[in-house]
Amino acid sequence: MASYALLGDCHSAALVSSGGSIDWWCAPRFDSRSAFARLLDPDAGHWSIRPAGAFDAEREYVPGTMVVQTTFRTATGVAVLTDALALEPGARGHDLGVRSPHALVRGFDVVEGSVAVEIEFAPRLEYGLVVPRLVEVEAGLRTVGGPDGLRLTSETALTIDAGTARGEVVVEHGAALHFVLQHGSGLDPTFAGPPDGKRALEDAIEAWRSWAELHDSYDGAYRAEVHRSGIVLRALTYVPSGAVVAAPTTSLPEVLGGDLNWDYRYVWLRDASLTLKALWVAACPDEAEHYFGWMARAAGGYGDGHVQVMFGVEGERDLTEHELEHLAGYRGSAPVRVGNDAWTQTQLDVYGEVLEAAWFLRDQLEEPAPETARFLCELANTAAARWRETDAGIWEGREGERHYLSSKLLCWVALDRAVKLAGRLGTDARPEVWAAERDAVSQEILEQGWNEDLGAYTGAFGSNQLDASALLLSVMGFTPAPEQRLRRTIDTIERELAADGLVRRWTDAKDGAFFICSFWLANALARGDEAERARAVFDAAIAHANDVGLLSEELDLERQELIGNFPQTFSHVGL
Repeated sequence: MASYALLGDCHSAALVSSGGSIDWWCAPRFDSRSAFARLLDPDAGHWSIRPAGAFDAEREYVPGTMVVQTTFRTATGVAVLTDALALEPGARGHDLGVRSPHALVRGFDVVEGSVAVEIEFAPRLEYGLVVPRLVEVEAGLRTVGGPDGLRLTSETALTIDAGTARGEVVVEHGAALHFVLQHGSGLDPTFAGPPDGKRALEDAIEAWRSWAELHDSYDGAYRAEVHRSGIVLRALTYVPSGAVVAAPTTSLPEVLGGDLNWDYRYVWLRDASLTLKALWVAACPDEAEHYFGWMARAAGGYGDGHVQVMFGVEGERDLTEHELEHLAGYRGSAPVRVGNDAWTQTQLDVYGEVLEAAWFLRDQLEEPAPETARFLCELANTAAARWRETDAGIWEGREGERHYLSSKLLCWVALDRAVKLAGRLGTDARPEVWAAERDAVSQEILEQGWNEDLGAYTGAFGSNQLDASALLLSVMGFTPAPEQRLRRTIDTIERELAADGLVRRWTDAKDGAFFICSFWLANALARGDEAERARAVFDAAIAHANDVGLLSEELDLERQELIGNFPQTFSHVGL
């Protein structure tokens, strides 16, 4: 997994390997059907451009962009492969990603000697179900068959053989080849004439740099890592709505060979407050405000007080899950799932996530519109009414509901922030009621959440199991907790759940270390004036980013490799 780099256009995403193969691309949205999915099955589609013989490769992002350059060194020469998802021509700054041409652009430039390059184009539409017919058109090929269409513009001839096109040509020093793959929706899509691939790559670089220059004010510790994470978060933003997906992939396993494989191409309210804070730290205030606006619109509406925990990028609510039985899964990890049934769960923490976001942005947002103020009041009222109930918890377990500590904590956050915001929320505000319920929640946490035998707050009331989510007591500023108990909890979690700064989610967890848990630990240590310990934990986590600075959800501690959906928004948010 670490061999992949992310390409993004703020509508969709692709993954390109260090060997020059596009093995994942869903268009025109993050959650659309794939055109290439070799990531999940060897026969589910790819597009490779690489030297014909042996080579060494190294790569990097063009600074300030999501454009990847891979340098291939061969016995006869050196070539640079440049890959990007195209952006609207001329879009700059905050206009980046508002509209997208839905096209992959690739350039192969020989900078020393000569290099024989081989191209293999094997689209397999709809998650590999469709092997399209390839037909020749002006300056390239197009697909026929399936629910979508592709048009490939190529500067070298390709030979078609049963749904795959191949070519090999020697490129001399100073020469280059360019390729553009356009996506069209529908059975008979129309495409613009052959595009200029070289210009499209140049434009993508200029566009990303123009955005990065507007978000370059952070000058604190780990500046390069923060800036890269800010750009990644922008790439994982569906700009038309402002929503940020949890990851651009589905079913990359939490345990290799296991069945904990979920579709993360959606938007969780849980991620909202930390994502907003991360965007703010990364000097992206406009993106933070846009995201909050999406959140209020998507989760708003009248109902029974239930707030859905996750949505599609345009606010869709029905995310019914099903399995793609024809796919083998990443390294044999089946099933592959599309959709996510977590949308049906009750997760009480979402009220706190939204109100924490509103509180955090209180000085940046205008006075809330009446409907937004009403929505925030409804969230606080629902938290006040429901905090005593069980729920599925922050880790979305499917084994049954419990009284999870983190859920009670986030209900406390919801009520605490609502009390602080009450003066802005109009006549529907009920600060006295909210304050009384806030105090009742905190008393319950203090009495039921602490386990003296373990010397820590545990994951659920009455539990003997440690859980890294208890670190959120410190991260979220749960002031009623005695300082000594918070410190003991941090120390116990670090001792029992962490190994070399890498933190598992709970006692006896069978999956890997979760990067967000390491960042929570670093945050909690820093808040407790343990800066040196915090830095050591932080450094241990970011040391496992891949060569272009990307993090997945987890680290397999035995194999020391990235696992889980990739790249993971929550990991970069934590960073």
